[in-house]
Amino acid sequence: MTILNSGTTSRPEPPVVVRVAQRVRQLLQMIRFSHTVFAMPFALLAAVMAWTAPSPQPVRFRWVWIAGILLAMVGARSAAMAFNRLVDRRIDAANPRTAGRHLPTGELSVGMVAVFTVVSILVFLAGTLLFWPNWLPAAVALPVLAVLLGYSYAKRFTALVHVWLGVALGLAPVCAWLAIRGEAVLGNPADLIPVLLLATAVVCWVSGFDIIYACQDAEFDRSANLCSMPAWLGVPRALRVAAVLHFATVVWLALVPLSFWIGGPQTGLGVAWYFGLVAIAVLLVWEHRLVSPQDLTRVNAAFFNVNAVISIGLLVAGAADLLF
Repeated sequence: MTILNSGTTSRPEPPVVVRVAQRVRQLLQMIRFSHTVFAMPFALLAAVMAWTAPSPQPVRFRWVWIAGILLAMVGARSAAMAFNRLVDRRIDAANPRTAGRHLPTGELSVGMVAVFTVVSILVFLAGTLLFWPNWLPAAVALPVLAVLLGYSYAKRFTALVHVWLGVALGLAPVCAWLAIRGEAVLGNPADLIPVLLLATAVVCWVSGFDIIYACQDAEFDRSANLCSMPAWLGVPRALRVAAVLHFATVVWLALVPLSFWIGGPQTGLGVAWYFGLVAIAVLLVWEHRLVSPQDLTRVNAAFFNVNAVISIGLLVAGAADLLF
């Protein structure tokens, strides 16, 4: 230990491994890595649906495709979240609710987050290549990235920013389906019908809970000239819009097993799916009872806990029907 002239003692620098681990932990906290649970189950559910749905040419299960889905999902979401933190760092610094985030406080530098964003994009692109010779995942990679990264600017010009986020997450099951059933889709576009119904449900679900989450910042958004449904309509009306969207979520999910009615393939979803759907409907009602225009203190519980159970629960219900 070195004794300084001032009478203070300097602490030894932590080992490189410890410093790297600290930075990785901070980066994962910044992008809220645990929230990957919202979109990942829908991509995996679409993958199971894609493997089990009838096709002119049987689709064989491949572990490398699971790795591709995981890499692409983690890379895409990490890139989108890190880019959002970069773009919004000044807005976050001005908002009392977000002023303690890593970039406004200086815990992480702009350069480090920019590098992390680029690395995450490369991970996403690498994931799409694991499906080769199916070229569709690689072909749609850049348009998908444009939607994901473009979301960070949407709040500057449209109150439909929540729908934009819903579309971004709704792309996850569609891309998983394209990655696994590329040939079937190219031969018959109607093959996409089941996953498009699922994706529409995801768009409504995400849009609804993002409106609930945005209610916390309604006043700040107005003062900063940012667009959101609560800032535009007011919190009471915005919560009603979210409720309508969540009702639509249940309707669209109920239609997924019936996709053959409009020319899609049989999905194999049945009893377990509808039991799960009843549970999800109950959870959505509970989510809306957790928050009110007068009390937004339980928004985080509604946002994370309830929605995590919904996404994982639907995957479990779907897999039970399709695999057992």
